[in-house]
Amino acid sequence: MSEIQVKVPDIGDVKDVSVIELLVKPGDTVKQEQSLITVESDKASMEIPSSHEGVVKSLSVKLGDKVSEGSVVLVLEAASAAAPDASNESKAAAPAVASSSPSSSPNSGAGNQPPAAPPAVSAPAPAAASYGGASDLECDVVVLGGGPGGYSAAFRAADLGLKVVLIERYASLGGVCLNVGCIPSKALLHVAAVMDEVSHLAALGIDYGGAPKLDIDKLRAHKEKVIGKLTGGLGAMAKMRKVTVVRGYGSFVGANHIEVEETSGTAQEKTGKKQVVQFKRAIIAAGSQAVRLPFMPDDPRVVDSTGALALKEVPKRMLILGGGIIGLEMGTVYSTLGARLDVVEMLDGLMQGADRDLVKIWQKMNAPRFDNIMLKTKTVAAKATDAGIEVSFEGEGAPAPQTYDLVLQAVGRSPNGKKIGADKAGVSVTDRGFINVDIQMRTNVANIFAIGDIVGQPMLAHKAVHEAHVAAEVIAGELKGDEALARSAFNARVIPSVAYTDPEVAWVGLTEDQAKAQGIKVKKGLFPWNASGRAIANGRDEGVTKLLFDDSPEAHGHGKILGGGMVGTHAGDMIGEIALAIEMGADAVDIGKTIHPHPTLGESIGMAAEVAHGSCTDLPPQKR
Repeated sequence: MSEIQVKVPDIGDVKDVSVIELLVKPGDTVKQEQSLITVESDKASMEIPSSHEGVVKSLSVKLGDKVSEGSVVLVLEAASAAAPDASNESKAAAPAVASSSPSSSPNSGAGNQPPAAPPAVSAPAPAAASYGGASDLECDVVVLGGGPGGYSAAFRAADLGLKVVLIERYASLGGVCLNVGCIPSKALLHVAAVMDEVSHLAALGIDYGGAPKLDIDKLRAHKEKVIGKLTGGLGAMAKMRKVTVVRGYGSFVGANHIEVEETSGTAQEKTGKKQVVQFKRAIIAAGSQAVRLPFMPDDPRVVDSTGALALKEVPKRMLILGGGIIGLEMGTVYSTLGARLDVVEMLDGLMQGADRDLVKIWQKMNAPRFDNIMLKTKTVAAKATDAGIEVSFEGEGAPAPQTYDLVLQAVGRSPNGKKIGADKAGVSVTDRGFINVDIQMRTNVANIFAIGDIVGQPMLAHKAVHEAHVAAEVIAGELKGDEALARSAFNARVIPSVAYTDPEVAWVGLTEDQAKAQGIKVKKGLFPWNASGRAIANGRDEGVTKLLFDDSPEAHGHGKILGGGMVGTHAGDMIGEIALAIEMGADAVDIGKTIHPHPTLGESIGMAAEVAHGSCTDLPPQKR
């Protein structure tokens, strides 16, 4: 056995990128081109592949490390005689930039232009199939998937004068977000928020008398009405734009053809009919699906987010598997309607990604909802009984087996890259089902693009929409000879995240935890909402607004804002201002001297900037 150093290959014009995920560990057997680590630049994230097969002897990097081309990632024990020389190593299959992650260093790179040619990708490129059959439809661009990314891509391409076919397997456009995700959950969360608000009014002299009466059928009908209004509007807009919508499962049969198996009904039953769409360009927007734990029983009392949103009944006892945003949002709804909650999370805290001080405030406010918050604990077994779903746990917070009326699996989502016949088009798909793209959203196949969940984290609708516009504009530019459009690129410095719980938690850019891990010195401006006139008037002064500014000794950031977060009512409605400030390179003076209306919750952003600057008069004087 020989030892081989696996190094970072040519990754384009970026260097000193941060390691944000370790995908293997010592002792693992890896294949050539298997992804080893995920790194993040100011533009995007990317997976670094292995140049050889072998067993991982040792890792040479840890989370937070900075790496560049030529940096050693790990040492393999391999059967091959010797490692390749440096010249060959630099030509190893380089990972494409998956332009989907928020920047951790928002002060550089936003003006870089996309590469002229499509990139190599970390997964081996399959040979495209040759399709020689007839075509039922022809178009300039076909979009596979009708979610927020898909319909946005189709509509933008149509607005730019292209002939567009949009393929969607469900009866309505809108994908997971509009039909069984973002929109219906927010409709229910709004109802829950109003119910919680009313319950507090008795202390203010307004008593509605007794507990609210729940008509679950009417509540479900309200949710469906909200969905129908939005999805019906999308259908009408598709007709206005002359976008041809084809219903069914789409699968590539070549680099310029997609076969569609027709579906019907309210779900996705196949009719047996097929048709083939011939295209000049394609945009893959096939999304993701909820992860299901293999040991969970096939039982109607075990649901994913889609099942939870069906709102068939309110359980007495509910278990949330996973302490992330989706599970906690649905837990908020069911708790307000009467359920008692347990949550189990393998990591050491809920709502990973947000700063711990923000989550701590949320957790204190929501403690009455939970009987057990089991951290550093995993679910190891489950079985269906007459009394409910009996679940067994293992770890620091593990109790004896517990029985629940409803178990919500909210442990993540997996991309659908392996389900669309991408190999038939020659498109590379990673072993985890992602499709790598460059900053123009182009795959390794020049005429095929990909957007949304399928190109990587974060799996957010608002990210997908912006990627969709880029892909559509590049395609229109190429087909119509418009050089400006053809140079469109996804250069977002940051992507905001929001937990629409009560209170809401929102954050964007660099968090305080990330700054510490990366050794970045920051100046913090923290404004507590117990000094906000509007928050006090609302009876909701538990929140805080936090801004982080570059305070490095080298002053290389010139005091610019690097990130921010807030916890409190309507935090998600306000986080966009902080994102804009980061994109514009604002500093504390820029934000603090921007006049915010009073009294509003939004003025807490300006006051947080004043705290960082040392000019805030709405708090006691700062110690010098």
